[in-house]
Amino acid sequence: MHYYRYSNAEVSCWYKYLLFSYNIVFWLAGVAFLAAGLWAWSEKGVLSDLTKVTGLHGLDPVVLVLVVGIVMFTLGFAGCVGALRENICLLKFFCGAIVFIFLLELAVAVLAFLFQDWVRDRVKEFFENNIKSYRDDIDLQNLIDSLQKINHCCGAQGPDDWDFNIYFNCSSESKSREKCGVPFSCCIPDPAQKVVNTQCGYDIRKKSKSQWDGQIFVKGCILALEAWLPRNIYIVAGVFIAISLLQIFGIFLARTLISDIEAVKAGNAF
Repeated sequence: MHYYRYSNAEVSCWYKYLLFSYNIVFWLAGVAFLAAGLWAWSEKGVLSDLTKVTGLHGLDPVVLVLVVGIVMFTLGFAGCVGALRENICLLKFFCGAIVFIFLLELAVAVLAFLFQDWVRDRVKEFFENNIKSYRDDIDLQNLIDSLQKINHCCGAQGPDDWDFNIYFNCSSESKSREKCGVPFSCCIPDPAQKVVNTQCGYDIRKKSKSQWDGQIFVKGCILALEAWLPRNIYIVAGVFIAISLLQIFGIFLARTLISDIEAVKAGNAF
């Protein structure tokens, strides 16, 4: 078998700096996410007492921001340095990580479609756990309020899910002023009111359910999200395709650059 070597093998500057530009954006975005997450934790005093995170039974949105920031920072750094220094190890790490993330996203999408009932149960369980911790973390509170206001919903399956929270529970032992109520984000907004009435949900669940209509959203957020998805399926599909194409483009750039570097090294070996 004969092997042929091209004497003019060289690393393409076009692919090299295109990959660098591709990664610098993600690296800077990772820095921004990390800075925002650390700032949020410092405001909540978490950096001085990490037990505030482990003591929260629900999701701290800042943790998600930090995880995304760490992943983007690490991959962006590896891609930038790997491209500039023509380091095959860093480029292979970057390429392998992107392939893994892409396959993971694909697997999650397929499994979510095939096991919809199981996903629905996990989402319900997740939402209920976060309802329990609604008053324990300001970021979680803002997240739930935003979700309920945007989707015109209340609770996971309905307003009665707020019994999971000790402040809104209707039990006779509760001495909270919010007892048997719902958060203000469950209230149907009054266009005439310029100032948000944060007490609009007080005592609402002491009334009969027939009186809830017109005052609060009675649809659960899981049902609202299930209704939202078919209406916006093209937007969701478009976002998924756009992200996938960006990942495939990054993989292509990395693999092409690796091939160029290996070709140059093979040529210099002779």
